[in-house]
Amino acid sequence: MKKWASLILSVTLVTGLTVGCGSKETSGGNADAGDDSKPLKFSISFNTSGNAYAESSKDINDDKWIKELEKRANVDLDIQLITLKDFDSKMAVKFAGGDIPDVVQNVGGATDKSMAGSVQAGIFMPLDDMLKEYAPNLMKAVPQEAWDEVSYDGKIYGIPTWLSNPSRRATFIRTDLLEKTGLPVPETIDDFLNVLRAFKKLGVSAPYQMRENFKYADIVFGAYDALGYQFVEMDGQIVPKFYNSGNMEKALNVYKTMYDEGLIQKDFATIQATQYGENIAAGNAGVWTANAQNLLDLRTQVAAMNPDAKVDIIPSPIGEKGQKGYGLYSSVNTSLYINNKVSKEKAGRIIQMFEWMQTEEAKNFYSFGIEGENYFVKDGKIDYKLPENKAAQDEEKFRNQMRWVGDGTINRERTELLPGGLDVLKALDETLSKEGIGGIGFVPDLKSFSKFPDLASKRPDQAPKLIVDHMVKMIYGKESISDFSKVIEDYKQKGGNEIVKEATERYNSKEGIVEQQNR
Repeated sequence: MKKWASLILSVTLVTGLTVGCGSKETSGGNADAGDDSKPLKFSISFNTSGNAYAESSKDINDDKWIKELEKRANVDLDIQLITLKDFDSKMAVKFAGGDIPDVVQNVGGATDKSMAGSVQAGIFMPLDDMLKEYAPNLMKAVPQEAWDEVSYDGKIYGIPTWLSNPSRRATFIRTDLLEKTGLPVPETIDDFLNVLRAFKKLGVSAPYQMRENFKYADIVFGAYDALGYQFVEMDGQIVPKFYNSGNMEKALNVYKTMYDEGLIQKDFATIQATQYGENIAAGNAGVWTANAQNLLDLRTQVAAMNPDAKVDIIPSPIGEKGQKGYGLYSSVNTSLYINNKVSKEKAGRIIQMFEWMQTEEAKNFYSFGIEGENYFVKDGKIDYKLPENKAAQDEEKFRNQMRWVGDGTINRERTELLPGGLDVLKALDETLSKEGIGGIGFVPDLKSFSKFPDLASKRPDQAPKLIVDHMVKMIYGKESISDFSKVIEDYKQKGGNEIVKEATERYNSKEGIVEQQNR
C-alpha cells in the first residue's frame, strides 16, 4: 500500500512550475475534442508500480493492451511512463521544467509531496462541475473520504483510484493448530494470549510472529488504541496517540508478557521482512499479521511445507474499550489531475473515459482481457485461465493497472474465480469491514517532521524511532514500563512540543487533514 506523503516542495519550485506551465502547450492540444466520433488525443503520465512488463517495454504507446484500450475508449494516448522508484524526483523535474501532460497521475492525493504544490499553484483545474455532468456514476461510487484527499480548498481536483475498504491488514491464524488446542477463535486479548500459550505447548516456535519496528506486528497496540504513528485530540491539542501513557503501558505489558513467556521470538526487535516471511512460510508461526489479499498466497506457501496446514483470517482480538484491528490505510491509492491548459470540452471527454472505466465492459477488459481470445463466457459465467508464469502474471498486472480510476481494494471479478477467492472477499466484506483503527493524519506531512526525524511518525505504520527504541527496551526489561510518561516528556523536550503545536494549528485551520474514525 503507498506511504503517506511528506513535505511539500519549496515555494521556488512552485513558482517555477507556474511559469513553466504557462510557457508550454500541453502535448495533446485540444484537437478533436469537439468531435465524439474521432479518437480523443491527450497525453498522460503514470507510474509503473514497479511492474516488470511496463518497465521493459521499448515503447509503451505501441503496447497491444494500450492499443486495445484506445480502441475501446475511443482515445489516442501519448503515454509518459515514470518508474516507481524514481517517481518523486521525476515528478519534481517534470513540474519544474513545465513538462506537464494533459493528465497527470499521482501516487496519493492532491497535496502529496510528489505534486510539488502544483494544485495549490493552480496548475490543475477543479473538476466538481464536470464530474457531476460527465461522471455521475463515478461521483456516487467514490467514498467521501477519498474525495476529501483529492480536494483542496473545498474543490475536487483529482479523480482517485480509491479504497472502499481502507481496513487492509488482517489477523491470520493456523486453523489446524487452533483445532488441536481445542480452543475457540480468540475474541479478547486474554483469549489471544491463551491461544498463543497453547500454541507454544504444541511446539510452535513463534506463537505470534513479530517483526522489527512493530511493523505488521502491532496487533496489541491496535487493541489499546495506542498506534504510535496516529494522532488524536487530547485536551484541546492534537497529539500522537502515545501521549496516552495509560493505553501505551497496557499494550506494552501485554507484549512483555508475550516476550517473558516465549510467545514471541527473543530477537523480535531485529526480525526483518525477509525472515518474517520465511518464518511464516516455513510453518513456524501460529498467528501473524498480513494484508488480507495475501491469504491465498500464504495458504499456498504454508501448505508447501505442511500439506495439512490450514490458514485463515479471523477477527482481531478486542481491547477493553472495544477497539480492534490495525491502522486504516489512506482512502486513495493514486489520483489523476487534468492540466488547466486543457479546454473544458476536452476535459469533459477525458472524464467520460474515466466514467467508462466503471462499466462491466471495462472491468472485464482490465480483469480478463479480450473475450474470445483471453477469456470466454459460458452459461453467463467467465471462463478465464489464470497466467502461470511470471512474465504472463506481470502482463496481467499491467493490464489491471491500466484501470486508472476505480475501486482499488481488490480485483473482485478476478478474485471470485480463484480457488478460495470467496474466502478473501468474505474476510474483506465481513471481518475487516468491522475493524480498523482511525486517527488524524496530515497530507502533506508536518513540516516539523523533517526538522525532528527521530520524532516523526513513519507513516503509515511505524511509530517514531525515539518511541520505538524505548518500547523495545521496556519489553526487554531494560526500562520500566511504568516510566512511559517520562518518555513522553523526553519526546516533548526534544521537539515534540513543536510538532504538537504545528499539528494543532493545521487541524484547527483544516489544512491538509485526513481524519478517520475507529470501526
